Amino acid sequence: MKNPFWNPEQRRLRALWRLAIQALLGGAAIVVLGMLAGLALAAWLVSRPGGAALVGDPAALQRAMLSYPLYRLVNMGITLVAIVGSVALAGRFLDRRRFADFGFHLGRGWWLDLAFGVALGAALMGCIFLAEWAAGWLTIAGTLHAPDTQPFVPAILSALLGFVAVGFYEELFSRGYELRNLAEGLNGRLLGERGAIVVAWLLSSSFFGLLHAGNPNATPVSTASLVGAGLFLGLGYVLTGELAIPIGLHIGWNFGQGNVFGFPVSGTQAGPTFIAIAQGGPELWTGGAFGPEAGLIGLAAILAGSAMIVLWVRARRRQVGLFAALAGAPRQLTAEG
Repeated sequence: MKNPFWNPEQRRLRALWRLAIQALLGGAAIVVLGMLAGLALAAWLVSRPGGAALVGDPAALQRAMLSYPLYRLVNMGITLVAIVGSVALAGRFLDRRRFADFGFHLGRGWWLDLAFGVALGAALMGCIFLAEWAAGWLTIAGTLHAPDTQPFVPAILSALLGFVAVGFYEELFSRGYELRNLAEGLNGRLLGERGAIVVAWLLSSSFFGLLHAGNPNATPVSTASLVGAGLFLGLGYVLTGELAIPIGLHIGWNFGQGNVFGFPVSGTQAGPTFIAIAQGGPELWTGGAFGPEAGLIGLAAILAGSAMIVLWVRARRRQVGLFAALAGAPRQLTAEG
């Protein structure tokens, strides 16, 4: 009978348990580091002139923390450190895989793919903006807008850094670690390498959608739409085995969506924007308060973007197909077996 926990041939835990341990490590690190950062910020706010009044008013203290310009960026940085650290540790001691093998074989081609992903994400969001503007579904309410009287340049740079962090850690977790381990764990006589990659791609994208189900303004439709967005983001990974296109696409799409064109990003307002808009139009098409990815116009952009990724991969690699090695064990384990 097969041991459900341990792979005796590879002398390591099976994929499901590796995934669970990495998630626990990452989650625990986010909680602990977040608490420490929160305590440090609270202590600093209380020590400022007039801050003593916050001591007896937890609600006011929380509002003050949330309004602090760098608080959101610090939290994103904490999540980045936690995800990178947990994947590095899990990869080294559980997967017995190099960090680069999760999608970071850096070189000229990798950086070119990253730039393509950023440009594609930004261009698709630009097309969404122009289509909604031409249809009369939005109006331009202002330019170079920053909330709470913040200076625009520091605020927009902070937002850019935040979305760079989000693009990196969400793709590392959802595609680099999760999809790869799922594909490896599902690889067997029933599915084979390519079948395992497709099922892992679907499962990881479904989990990606569920992770955003608790976002502000989320609906069952927006959650289902983000499953499609997960498939879109994962396409470059399953075709190349590298995270360059997914990370670039994630950054370009989110920053363009929230901070260039002023749309909500997965239900939240991104803050400073080059263009501030007033959203109108049919929610079925625009996605309403959740953002374009929850509307039909976002779906059209995802389909067009998927075609562009396939064409790019074909032009760069002379062929298009699933990267079968995603479902394989690390080479050193194969050699040992």
